Amino acid sequence: MKIKSENIKVLLYPFSLIYGLIVSIRNLLFNLNILSSKEFNIPVISVGNITVGGTGKTPHIEYLISLLQNDFKVATLSRGYKRKSHGFVLATEKDTANTIGDEPIQIKRKFPHISVAVDRKRVNGVNNLLLSPQGNELDVILLDDAFQHRYIKPGLSILLMDYNRPITEDHILPYGRLRESPHEMSRAHIIIVTKSPAKINPIQRRILVKNLHLRPYQSLYFTTLKYGNIKAVFPSNAVDMVNQEWGKENFSILLVTGIANPAPLREYLNNFSNNIQEIIFPDHHAFSKEDLKKIHTKFEKITSPYKIIITTEKDSVRFSDMQITDPIIRSRMFYIPLLIKFLQDDKARFNDQIMSYVNKNKRTSSLHKGHQTL
Repeated sequence: MKIKSENIKVLLYPFSLIYGLIVSIRNLLFNLNILSSKEFNIPVISVGNITVGGTGKTPHIEYLISLLQNDFKVATLSRGYKRKSHGFVLATEKDTANTIGDEPIQIKRKFPHISVAVDRKRVNGVNNLLLSPQGNELDVILLDDAFQHRYIKPGLSILLMDYNRPITEDHILPYGRLRESPHEMSRAHIIIVTKSPAKINPIQRRILVKNLHLRPYQSLYFTTLKYGNIKAVFPSNAVDMVNQEWGKENFSILLVTGIANPAPLREYLNNFSNNIQEIIFPDHHAFSKEDLKKIHTKFEKITSPYKIIITTEKDSVRFSDMQITDPIIRSRMFYIPLLIKFLQDDKARFNDQIMSYVNKNKRTSSLHKGHQTL
């Protein structure tokens, strides 16, 4: 089976060459200003990646919001992947994952006071944000998953790279997992190596830095995943997790995920249970009534005296929007928030770079003359 898989992969290599050539021509057209990138008279920070799959964009966006929200008026702009609406949508408390996407609604519910918008056309999205009722008050716009959206030229571009899948060791789609050439890392002002080991040693760090061939204007930081306290998807119906005698030997978990890579969460849950069963759905999956029946049936077959369903925070917003009457799911479904933690002294340096950029380039700054500075 492995040999067959490798043979199929080799057959994909010519398609990678064609795809890579098309992407390179597109980037060249932007570099030569044949295709134009628009700059805005407001700080714009882009967060994105080159690799397909999860690199932790949403937790890093949420970190930026937490960092900035007390001093600045913040807005986020996403594509709104797999939403059922079209065009520009400025989120309200009535929106759901169906109208603006699961990640934007997660951000809106966690930070209800900030402006959260979606638009596939990012230039149009920024223009509409600036024309919105809060537009004159905005100090900074965060672009989610926008590294390839070159019609906007961000003042600060942050590129995320999974520690376990170095860009320098990967290949262009479909042979590999790269959306464009590793050379395009040069467009980033900041590179964050995500999902790093919590105790990365200096030698590992130096090797990775050497392989990245950073430019003089680029800053490098390392973050690791950190999980928060368990929370109920349906708080008013949830079983008491505090006073139960939960234990690793008699505690079972049904893990239900619709994300790109559930492995880190599964590994984390191994610390709490010896019996973890899984139902894995595709990334950004829209759960159906049949999915709920499948979850219920598998959960009922687990014979442990203490058992719960755990899902991701992103998936929890989809479940909470559904009209679920099943008492088992309503009382036993929980999620674990995903956070990030900067390693060593990276947090202070990163915070200072972000705050300095926004302060120097916000529209009320005397230094801001229509050209953003790092």
